[in-house]
Amino acid sequence: MPTYIHLTSFTGDGVQNITESPDRLDNAKELATSLNGEFEEFFLTMGQYDIVAITEFPDDETAAKFSLGVASEGAVTTETLKAFPEDEYRDVIAGLP
Repeated sequence: MPTYIHLTSFTGDGVQNITESPDRLDNAKELATSLNGEFEEFFLTMGQYDIVAITEFPDDETAAKFSLGVASEGAVTTETLKAFPEDEYRDVIAGLP
């Protein structure tokens, strides 16, 4: 399945209700499962983004549904990157003209 990296920042509302964040994470994991995806990794980070998560979904449309579903709660904003693992990266480079 394709891999996605989610760069996530808390909104003001998300910070005000930070103690609810673990429950929101559980909800995000349940959403991923309901979309036939997998929540692979979760990191609380320091820097430009507050959270980095790695997921797998069947396709880009499903990954977009996940990102929009999480963001629609209002506690975070997300930036989603499609990620190519090393073997796929090597295939892309090998296929260059």
